[in-house]
Amino acid sequence: MKNSDHLYSNLDLKKLLVPIIVEQLLSCLMGTVDTMMVSNVGSAAISAVSLVDSINVLVIQALSALAAGGAILCSHYLGSHNEKSANHSARQVLLVMTVLSVALTLICLVFRVPLLKLIFGKVEADVMANSQVYFLFTLLSFPFIGLYDAGASIMRAQNDSRRPMVISVISNFLNIGGNALLIFVLNMGVAGAAISTLFSRIFCAVVVIWKLRNEKEPIAVRNYLSIRPDFSTIRRILYIGIPSGIENSMFQFGKLAIQSTVSTLGTVAIAAQAMTNILEMLNGVAAMGIGIGLMTVVGQCLGAGRKDEAVYYMKKLMIFSEVFLIACCAVVYVLARPITMIGGMEAKSAEMCLDMMFWITIVKPIVWMFAFIPAYGMRAAGDVKFSMITSCITMWTFRFCLCVYLIRVCGMGTMAVWIGMFTDWTVRAIVFGLRFKSGKWMEHKVV
Repeated sequence: MKNSDHLYSNLDLKKLLVPIIVEQLLSCLMGTVDTMMVSNVGSAAISAVSLVDSINVLVIQALSALAAGGAILCSHYLGSHNEKSANHSARQVLLVMTVLSVALTLICLVFRVPLLKLIFGKVEADVMANSQVYFLFTLLSFPFIGLYDAGASIMRAQNDSRRPMVISVISNFLNIGGNALLIFVLNMGVAGAAISTLFSRIFCAVVVIWKLRNEKEPIAVRNYLSIRPDFSTIRRILYIGIPSGIENSMFQFGKLAIQSTVSTLGTVAIAAQAMTNILEMLNGVAAMGIGIGLMTVVGQCLGAGRKDEAVYYMKKLMIFSEVFLIACCAVVYVLARPITMIGGMEAKSAEMCLDMMFWITIVKPIVWMFAFIPAYGMRAAGDVKFSMITSCITMWTFRFCLCVYLIRVCGMGTMAVWIGMFTDWTVRAIVFGLRFKSGKWMEHKVV
């Protein structure tokens, strides 16, 4: 570590955060391009991809949270100069992620059709047929998502965010190129989109695990067959990862439940909500990238016993994230109409999408940052249960129950989704703001 007054200089922060922000932005942009390419196949195709992706994101977020739990453990050990324990923890993270992601794949493979029918049974027949095809190929990618998340999180824990960015960027371009070939040249429809996604994720996993073998880095993982479970370390990983995984899973499960309600409004509404979700994710992705980097910063500060610096960097990066959020909201709103046109959306779906984006652009910069960014730092400090309980309560109370009431009882349509979302963000922002100010989030011991 450095001998300067602060653990991280401005240059160190820039080296850590910029690649993460670029990775998140490009991944989201490529996801938007991916959706636009699928939308040209037809409303049934884009609706199917949207519905299945709501399940896929549920799994992806759970795996990402578990990987982050292991990375937080690694960052604490690195902050305290204990590279041996950091390496041991990294090996256990890879083991846990491999076992869990393979198990998820097997479960989804066995219950693929019943699961889709249970959640989306009321959708039109062609949407369901496309959903079954798309889900079959994308669920096969879960183990590779798990391995990439684990490897990338371990790299970021040792301040190396550049290599995961490069791998992700190349993968996204491979995915887009594969889509162009399989969808437009070979006319494979949603199957082409799913196969392209599968191979891009395999690429990510293979390369990141290979790069993690570099013995010149503080953490290097080799001799995979010699890895044996250390249940003491696994418990520590799961202590952080499971509450975060439950929080993220409940968050996505709530979106899935909402999507099930939206699906009753028809294909036009499903398509409008699908594009709105993508645009809303795009305008917040840079701020989320800062939050991901914040976990490494806070973890290393607390591992080094520097609580004051953890608070200092929390405040500093919260300001950064708000600036990025305001700028991104403005840019995405300006681009929203051209994106719906290029994406070939039906006029009614496009207008519904633009109406929702108008209100998102106004409300999100006011409350979103406090609702999400402080929680990243709190998780890095081990304050995971408070974040999980708060998020689950606000999500189910406001995001889900209020939304369903407004749609089914008041007949408000898709805008009800965002009224519930805005209420959730606001309450969560108040609670997390008070928690951060109290300092109780730093009273946990991670290692």
